Formats: sequence, structure tokens, C-alpha cells
Amino acid sequence: MRKLLWVVAVGAVVAAALGYVLRTSPPWYERIRYPLHYSEYIRVHAKAHHLDPALMAAVIYQESKFRPSVESSSGAIGLMQLTPSTARGIAIRTGGDAFETSDLYNAEINIRYGAWYLDNLFAKYHDEKLVLAAYNAGQGNVDRWLAHHEPIQFAETRAYVSRVEHLKEVYARAWRSQLYQ
Repeated sequence: MRKLLWVVAVGAVVAAALGYVLRTSPPWYERIRYPLHYSEYIRVHAKAHHLDPALMAAVIYQESKFRPSVESSSGAIGLMQLTPSTARGIAIRTGGDAFETSDLYNAEINIRYGAWYLDNLFAKYHDEKLVLAAYNAGQGNVDRWLAHHEPIQFAETRAYVSRVEHLKEVYARAWRSQLYQ
């Protein structure tokens, strides 16, 4: 009977501690749950394009969970899930003339192109929610919604925007010292 009481007591303490961690999400827990890789590339390219590095980390986490070899069913590749046609256009606009689709598996190139793309979306839309909507659903859809004075029409895109904005806060809080040097 004593052993059973002890097991129950220990279980209650563990459950309470776990509940506290899940409720409060302390930075050490968020760093485990939401890893950060390639922080140097993120910092450098975020700074070059006047972007919040936590936003870039959030987009990368949402798009690829920091896996550089991820490919989507729509043909998007790498950390920031860029399509070869988008990346080819970025390469041309930034002075590159030897773009290969395999470049998108290179973390530094993928992050550099993704930062350039986000910067250009900000120049066009001036609003983080619209930038993220365009990143997810395409500029044509966002342009159409704006022309008709409509909110984001796709539930998936609304969820994407909300998720990335939440992740931006998480990365800013949990990884401040690595992202804001």
C-alpha cells in the first residue's frame, strides 16, 4: 500500500510539473520543441533584407521544420520551400546566371532567396499578414482578395498566417541570443 501511495504521489508531481511546462512554455522547453538551425544564415540574410530573423526562422520551421532536403507535392524545395521557377526568377533579379534546381537544397542559397522573396513581398504589401498569405497562397490570390476588399479566403492560408505569427513570437523569445546578435 505504501508503494502504491508513493507511485501515485510521484505521478502527481510529474503530472503537475508537465502541466506547468506545457502551460507556461518556458524558453528551454520551446528550444527543444522548436529547434533552430542555420541561425548565422538567417541573421545575415534577415539583416541584408531588413527582416525580423524570428520571422524567417518561423517561416522555415513552418515550411520545412529546418530540413533542407524537403520537397512538397507542388515542387517546392528546401528550407523555405521555394519553387524552382520562383528561385530562378530571384537568381536572375539578383545577378545570378547559373541557377540550378539543386541549388535549392543548399541551406545558404535557399535562405538567401527566401529572404529576398520575403523582402519583395513586404515592399509590395507592407503588411506581415498579407506577406505571409502571399508566401503561402501566392501573390495572385492576395491581389484578387485585395481588389475585392476581401479577407484571406483560404482557411489553410489563414491558419498558416496565424501559425507563423505565433512561431515568430516563440523564436523571438526562445532563441533571442542566437537571432539578435
